[in-house]
Amino acid sequence: MNMSSPALLNAKAVPYYLPLSNECELFEFAWRRQLPLLLKGPTGCGKTRFVAHMTARLGRPLHTVPCHDDLTAADLTGRYLLRGGDTVWVDGPLTRAVRDGGVCYLDEVVEARKDVTVVLHPLTDHRRILPLDRTGETLQAPPEFMLIASYNPGYQNVLKSLKPSTRQRFIAIEFDFPPPAAELDIVATESGLPRERCQPLVTLAGRLRALKGVDIEEGCSTRLLVYCATLMAAGVKLEDAVMAAIIEPLTDDPDVKKGLVEVARAILG
Repeated sequence: MNMSSPALLNAKAVPYYLPLSNECELFEFAWRRQLPLLLKGPTGCGKTRFVAHMTARLGRPLHTVPCHDDLTAADLTGRYLLRGGDTVWVDGPLTRAVRDGGVCYLDEVVEARKDVTVVLHPLTDHRRILPLDRTGETLQAPPEFMLIASYNPGYQNVLKSLKPSTRQRFIAIEFDFPPPAAELDIVATESGLPRERCQPLVTLAGRLRALKGVDIEEGCSTRLLVYCATLMAAGVKLEDAVMAAIIEPLTDDPDVKKGLVEVARAILG
């Protein structure tokens, strides 16, 4: 494959993403130069959509791994399984990405067990190899392979953070929620709801984000705004859409929920 230029694809095959800075150019440079990439930012700010958009633009297969407490190194690399009475090796998503020159995206990587990051180290330095101890193979990553990880620094505590020795193996891009004008474009485009009806939702999100760390753990994400606007575009009443797509996902506390409803009423009328 020619690494000097992205594959040209039908625009309909590329997920919508609105660039806010130079993140698209940095992604392409990282891919061409075979550098691992770390995306940092709050939940629902567009990190996963950005990865899907860029891998589609480059014409590479995407292998997404939602990380969690029970994720092991074997879940990434593969394991032997019984099939039809035979024991066969089955590649995990990381191994498949290395073999086919794809992109492996580890979403919320700090949620995975510590042995997972050890597996990544040989792929994130000059060697770009993946040793498979159980099969005796050592896979050399092709030029098209790319490793991407993401996490939310503001949500993690001291027990769940990336070690400096791992973090410094990546180049990093910091994400945040879009500025209001850009967020309005995103919500209207994604949902199909007219911009004038999306504007109060964007204003509400800004107000709710100011409550992060006080009444709610996380601020209202752009993703939730798109969900809310999508419900409204389908005919759901404003108050019902806001309750189902914004307030209920943000908290389970009855008193906090009541306060959020009051904020929403004050802004939305």
